[in-house]
Amino acid sequence: MSSTLLDSTPQVLNLGLESFNDSVTGNGGAALQLDWQPPGNADPALAWQLAQLMGDASDPTSLGSKIDAANRLACEKIISGRPMLVDVALRADSVWKEMKEERILLHAGAPVVWPDMCGPMHGAMIGAVLYEGWADTPEKAQAMLEKGEIKFAQCHDFKAVGPMTGIISASMPVYVVNNATHGNVAYTNINEGIGKCLRFGANSPDVLARLKWFEKVLAPALKAATLHSANSKEGGVDLKSIQAQALLMGDEVHSRNAAATALYFMQMAPALVATEVPQAQIKETLDFIGRTSQFFLNFSMVASKAIMDAAHGIEYSSVVTATARNGTTTGLRVSSLGKAWFEAPSDLPVGLFFPGFKQEDANPDLGDSAICETAGYGGFSLAACPTLTLLVGGTVADATNYSKLMYNITTTKNPALSLPNLEFDGAPTGIDVRKVVDTGIRPVVTTGIAHKQAGVGQIGAGIVRVPMGCFVKALEALAEKYKVA
Repeated sequence: MSSTLLDSTPQVLNLGLESFNDSVTGNGGAALQLDWQPPGNADPALAWQLAQLMGDASDPTSLGSKIDAANRLACEKIISGRPMLVDVALRADSVWKEMKEERILLHAGAPVVWPDMCGPMHGAMIGAVLYEGWADTPEKAQAMLEKGEIKFAQCHDFKAVGPMTGIISASMPVYVVNNATHGNVAYTNINEGIGKCLRFGANSPDVLARLKWFEKVLAPALKAATLHSANSKEGGVDLKSIQAQALLMGDEVHSRNAAATALYFMQMAPALVATEVPQAQIKETLDFIGRTSQFFLNFSMVASKAIMDAAHGIEYSSVVTATARNGTTTGLRVSSLGKAWFEAPSDLPVGLFFPGFKQEDANPDLGDSAICETAGYGGFSLAACPTLTLLVGGTVADATNYSKLMYNITTTKNPALSLPNLEFDGAPTGIDVRKVVDTGIRPVVTTGIAHKQAGVGQIGAGIVRVPMGCFVKALEALAEKYKVA
């Protein structure tokens, strides 16, 4: 008696290592690799906690169903948010009185002490001390920082965000954004452009001179234009409207902001020329914005911060409301878990490097700008911006697949954020800690790349994933809070 199984060409579905396929295909068989991994990060105890936190459609009173309902509420707040640029504070210490009382530097990400800071963070801190005039040489500035004479705090704890190192000091101007729907306010600093910038850890005289120019020339002009818009029928600059339009024009409004910057320019320029700002100052302002394609990045970040803060503090919700990196660790905040950061070591971005630099020069992932992905932009809207996949040798199909993959770990789709290459479907919105741990799919983030040494600056741009360890810790905290064994 012959066996059909033994006599026919083998056809194998492989759940294991991809190398297992070689012996099958090498002998004339066919093998299909299934991209699968056990839920709960392959940890049986974690998987059991996860199971108890999942929703049950037949029991609306179950813990998981309460989490589902809370997540829907969080996403309603996200989708309905309307961040409006209403002012430019000429000094950060006019917003935060703490900065008048003591020397404080705000930075990106979760708390980190000086010895544990990465090179770019050290460089930016030194630069900020020099910019403020607290020291007159880099060596003296570093000594002050090492001795603890300067206090460190997180941008997020001050309702703010900052790109890359995220440094905000007392004299720096900050944008003021009001969430017109929910009434909360958020802040950020002004974008410096790309390359040699304080936010990437550079602190040379030309970097500091540009920051002083922001303080004396650019910020007052932007303030005048912003107040003109805020006092008009528009009530300010509608940042979310610009973000949504830019998605239709090839941006993902994190690593690419060319369209968004142009749209902002179109709104700001007429308002600026209607003010009493001197013509020479207007020209300098328009020239800088016109040649800084990433100028809108900080607006995208602060808009996302204003949106996500409104979704924070919802009992039972497992939606991520902040993702931030300090160059050493990546941290998450979750709506129902207060101000706790759930941290894991940051991954290294993979991407395209400026001439003369290579992967080995890169610092681990850095900055508050992943708030954009948290709100549905950036890597989650990569389908709108296939050009960015060229940074990692990808294709248009790769860009759309990134966005499609993110639907598996989010709560809903945002109808206000249409993605043309996905038949104008809404962007994935509301990262659910449970779904990340269940599927093993980590959020994708588009990002700039800083040199690991202080003082060098930006050396490229690319893509990175949020570490799974952040989500594991967050899920364990949810289980502990809601008494899941």
